[in-house]
Amino acid sequence: MSLTARSFLSTMICFALYGQAMAEENPAAQDGQAPLVIPTDTCLAPEYRCLNKKEQVEDVNNEPVTIVADRAEAKANDKAIYSGDVVVTQGHRTMKSDTATLRQPENIVTAEGNVYFHDGEMAVSGKSLQSNLDTEDTTLLDAEYQMMCEPGRGQAKRVFKNGTTFYELEDGTYTTCPDNDDSWRFSAGKIEKEDGDIFADLYHARFEVLDTPIFYLPYLRVPVEDGRLTGFLYPSISWNDNDGVEISTPFYWNIHPQTDMLITPKYMTNRGTFLTVEPRYLTKAGSGSMVIEYMGQDDLYTAYSKSWGFNWQHAGVQDHWKYDVDYSTVSDTNYFTRHTDSRVGNREDNTLLQTGSVSYRDENWNSTLNVRNFQALSDNASVYRLLPQLAFNYYRPEMGYGLDFSMPSQISKFATDDDSKPDSTRINVEPTLTLPYTLPWLTATAEGKVFYTYYDQTNIDGVQGLNGETLESTVSRVVPMARLHSVVTLERDTSIWGSDYTQTLEPQVQYLYIKDVDQSGIYNPVNYSGGGYDTARLQTDYYGLFRANQFSSVDYINPANQFTIGAASRFFDDGYKERFNIAFGQIYYLDRKNSENDNSINYSAWAVETELNINDQWFVRGSAEYDSNLESLQFANTTVEYRAGGFFAQTNYRYVSKDYISSTIGSENLDLITEDGISQAGIVTGFPLGKGVSFRGQYFQDLTQNIMLENQFGFTYRSDCWVIGLSYNEYLLSRSNINNDARYDNSVSLSFSLLGLGDGAGFGYSTASGNALGYRSPFGLKN
Repeated sequence: MSLTARSFLSTMICFALYGQAMAEENPAAQDGQAPLVIPTDTCLAPEYRCLNKKEQVEDVNNEPVTIVADRAEAKANDKAIYSGDVVVTQGHRTMKSDTATLRQPENIVTAEGNVYFHDGEMAVSGKSLQSNLDTEDTTLLDAEYQMMCEPGRGQAKRVFKNGTTFYELEDGTYTTCPDNDDSWRFSAGKIEKEDGDIFADLYHARFEVLDTPIFYLPYLRVPVEDGRLTGFLYPSISWNDNDGVEISTPFYWNIHPQTDMLITPKYMTNRGTFLTVEPRYLTKAGSGSMVIEYMGQDDLYTAYSKSWGFNWQHAGVQDHWKYDVDYSTVSDTNYFTRHTDSRVGNREDNTLLQTGSVSYRDENWNSTLNVRNFQALSDNASVYRLLPQLAFNYYRPEMGYGLDFSMPSQISKFATDDDSKPDSTRINVEPTLTLPYTLPWLTATAEGKVFYTYYDQTNIDGVQGLNGETLESTVSRVVPMARLHSVVTLERDTSIWGSDYTQTLEPQVQYLYIKDVDQSGIYNPVNYSGGGYDTARLQTDYYGLFRANQFSSVDYINPANQFTIGAASRFFDDGYKERFNIAFGQIYYLDRKNSENDNSINYSAWAVETELNINDQWFVRGSAEYDSNLESLQFANTTVEYRAGGFFAQTNYRYVSKDYISSTIGSENLDLITEDGISQAGIVTGFPLGKGVSFRGQYFQDLTQNIMLENQFGFTYRSDCWVIGLSYNEYLLSRSNINNDARYDNSVSLSFSLLGLGDGAGFGYSTASGNALGYRSPFGLKN
């Protein structure tokens, strides 16, 4: 209402000052004017639809005013009367009425009969309008307004603007529902809005559904323009076996334009009240957020008198500096077992991350100071703290003769509370020379590198290194590496089943040499006893075949004297969209021994990746690794999805052999993890059931143990101005590989939202258990 009243008043002032002269100059009549209603068809003329910023005149108040009417009469120092389809235009503004009168010397403008006003963002119709040009007081009777660029409409018996101070509506209403839809609305005896304020005050406010009052508030403050408002958000109701009925009532606190907070008390009938506080902030040094959770008394888990969790995340860039913080902690190791929907932190390997970094970047170098700590979430979790690590990287491209030079380096301090593991200070420097060569059809790279690493290891008594050797307190290691890699891109036109495609063939070959040096004195991960300070074996998929080091860090540098051969082929349609690709490769070892029987292993497992996109409806993605040395499939995964209109269905499957798991993480206690590898399948689907009603569900099964991982489905009804959803979720909490003693949790949730008054929270979809496959993008490779 505020923008309309302001714009309308400005137009009427100009009309009053200049209208007589303009009417005398342009007395032509316009016959057959459209009825004075509020159309919403976007194909109509500008005075009946939303006008974007480019269509609006920037300084509309200084635009000339044009008046068209059937008749015009003027009496000097008395009044000017326009009648018969009066149309007043100024820039992108339009006003229509049956009659318009300027009375002097009172300086009062009156428009009567089917008054209609449009300013590109809002349209208003009413019975009559009166404005005092001296006091700028304006009154519009029996008004009806419609937001043109976003949902929103309403009525008011009387609209009054007190000069330039505030706006007042008597018996006003507001809803985002379309015409002839009375699903819900806000009504108020009086609505006031200060000029320039984005909020409006509602007195004696009522929320009505189908014209039936649901609740009453003596006072309510709501946003009427873009902005944030302190107040309660939509409540949610759910039920599960463990907690009982849950009722959450979020409260949003708009503290400052750069600071806000969400406070969510959740009452559980079986347990008590759980409080979540989530402040956010924005500063010159970046933005950040916190999650604070607290439960003073738990009626179900009585052994825990108090539970709390805390997470702080911060990220920012300022000049050459970059900052990152992710710090989390909880009251006890069983916190997430009791609070499965906790929003605190990132969990990895039974630990809670506590990390921070500060980086400085310049033209030819950068440096980073990292700190990484953990909170163990189980009694047997033993991980390394990085306190701290200083990384310095120098790079100098195009030194001469086409050579690029770089020298990554690190100084790291590792510490652990596990007395069976050593502590260490590690210095690592990697001077590297690279010679790239590029043609339109060829990319080739020659690379030479030297790994120099020094260790100062403490608490090494009783700790064994590679092949059972005793660790050394100080170790230095020099490992040279040479790498040659080239990719050829060939292209041709082809036709498949009558359709034209562009096919590429991209063979690539790599030779890698890494000298085999003695690393037995270093605590490294090769003996699979949990070794390595920050190093673990990486998965060997197709892209991993072309890595230099098969480990994530430098505690172990795998020796190599090998060729890697691979090829990829892609098919592009006439719109250059990739429709199909396949890539496969294998490593051929020139010198490698099998540690078990000392026989030579001549080649690695085959790795294959493929994707298919048929008419943007069928999508297929898959990868596999087959080891012909063992004559077995090591791992595989596939995703198939179909989409058509509002329907979609996706199936996922993944398989990992027990031999592959053993070669990656070791065989110790492997039977406690899996009996026969991993074999899991799932389906995710969603489709409309009728007008406004849709269904979405997912189901995941562990085929190895023949137990369900998760079952979730829900129904949603969405109208033009509100949405309601009902969902059910059953997911695995824990299981035993020995007797399949699976324990599940069940939950039912109900969500409701009024569209146009904020985000429809609660209607997302995720895997609550965190251990199911989840939805995966079926076409993920980049061209």
